[in-house]
Amino acid sequence: MLDVSVAYNRYKFLGHEFLTWLWFMIETDKQTLLDADTELEDMYIGNRIVLANSSHNRDEIITIKGDDAGLEEGVIALQKGAKVTEINLVAKSQENEWRFNVKGESLNIGNLKTPETGRIESAEDIEGAVLEKIYLYEKMVNLTNQLYTQFIKSRVNPAWEKTVVKNISGWIRRAAKE
Repeated sequence: MLDVSVAYNRYKFLGHEFLTWLWFMIETDKQTLLDADTELEDMYIGNRIVLANSSHNRDEIITIKGDDAGLEEGVIALQKGAKVTEINLVAKSQENEWRFNVKGESLNIGNLKTPETGRIESAEDIEGAVLEKIYLYEKMVNLTNQLYTQFIKSRVNPAWEKTVVKNISGWIRRAAKE
C-alpha cells in the first residue's frame, strides 16, 4: 500500500487535469456537465482561476481574478502547458445560486456561498435552518463528486488521448486566436 504522501504527490495531477477538463467542458459542452444534476440549469467560471506551469525547471503561477475578468491570459498559459490548479465556479438552479472554489490537488471545496435560506423567527426554526444549510452544502459536494466521476470515466477510456486531449488542444488553439 502506498504511503499517503507518496500517493498524494503521485496523483495530484489528476485534480489539475480535472479542473482543466472542467473549464474545457464549460466552454464547449456545458450540457454534459449540467446532466450531472437534473436541477442544475447553468454553470460557469466565477471570479477566479489559478493556473500553474512547472515546465522548463521553473514554476509559473497565473492568477486571474475579478468579476468581469477575461480569461485570455489563462488560455495563453494553457498553450504553454499550464494546468488549472484552482477554479471558482458558479452553479445555478432556478433562483438559487452557489459560488465556490475547488482546489485541484485535493478537490477541496472552499469559500462556498449558498443560496439564502429562510429567516429564523423562533428557536424552533433553528434546526430546520441548519438542515437546510447542510442540504445546500451537500448539493455542491455531490455535484463536484459527480463531475469528477464523469471526468474519471472519460480519463480511463482508451480513447482519452485520441479524442479528449485532441479536442482540448483544438479548443485552446481556437480560443487563443479569438
